[in-house]
Amino acid sequence: MIGGYDAVRELAVPSRLGAVADLAPVRHCERSAWLVLGEDGTISRWDVATGDHEAVGTTTVSAEPDHEPWNDRRLRRRLHASYDGMFAAVVNDYGRFGEVIYLRTGEVTLALDNQGYNADTVPFSLAFGQSRGVCVVIHRTDWHRLDVSDAQTGLLLTDRSLPVAAAGEALPEHFLDYFHGALYVSPDGKRILDDGWKWHPFGIPSVWDLDPWIEGNVWESEDGPSRVEVCDRTYYWNYAVTWIDSVRVAVEGLGDDGNAMRPGARIFDTSRTGQDGMAVELLAFEGPAGPFFSDGTRLFSSGDAGLSIWDPVEGKLLGIVPGISPTHHHPGARQFLQLADGMVRLWTA
Repeated sequence: MIGGYDAVRELAVPSRLGAVADLAPVRHCERSAWLVLGEDGTISRWDVATGDHEAVGTTTVSAEPDHEPWNDRRLRRRLHASYDGMFAAVVNDYGRFGEVIYLRTGEVTLALDNQGYNADTVPFSLAFGQSRGVCVVIHRTDWHRLDVSDAQTGLLLTDRSLPVAAAGEALPEHFLDYFHGALYVSPDGKRILDDGWKWHPFGIPSVWDLDPWIEGNVWESEDGPSRVEVCDRTYYWNYAVTWIDSVRVAVEGLGDDGNAMRPGARIFDTSRTGQDGMAVELLAFEGPAGPFFSDGTRLFSSGDAGLSIWDPVEGKLLGIVPGISPTHHHPGARQFLQLADGMVRLWTA
């Protein structure tokens, strides 16, 4: 245990929540407010600190029973929450379908379909954002296409016609040979990090700006001036990635080949590019493994030994919190959460 910090707590999940499939933090709240997805499809709002909870919606997303896992990536339901907790998205990671739900009314405002092509190689690409005070949802509508829609009305905000490459001809303008993956919005809400890949399989995290995409250049996610590739690693994606702040990102793994990767973290400045055209690498250091999180200053990695805390500027291990290997982080409440056998383990930074 690290002196001066809260001890790890263990709390029972309220029985009325049932079996929990996933959780998502309501990020604007400083108290420990979470959305909870039950295995029966019920969506609830739960204040972990007080124990108060109420059902606020239901999902009926298809279970896609005929799904065959690729490389042990098994289809599972995933819950996303908008910044204010008014909208939820339930998607099938490594599957095809999902939906956005307005929790004030229980209405499904947007049915999601990524068309299924190689969907088993990536989590369902989805993230909530804000544009001029409006809640928007960024979502994959084809293997090489992302769109932005108004979360409440379902209105498409990035309407465009993607070019089709004819056999034997040069690729048309704006064609993106890239399989979109898990999406992460920067802490200031202005940029998107995409953990996708391209053939022959290279994991290539990439970053671009949200506002220009919505307000002017509908091709920003394909080849816009703000789009920057972070790094490339053969056969390596769907591993730990996080924003440190609104410029720096951390990606897990030392090396450039998935068959010879070493545990560690690489820190990149996505506001600058090097001679190779990719983001400038600031530091690489051994040690961090498992899911990554950040509080804007420190890097946290969740492993079997506990939650490790790192200095991403110098690469130093600052401490370890034993007894918890969190899978979720609530930035507003500074809370780390691990769900285990009807219980949650909590630690507050």
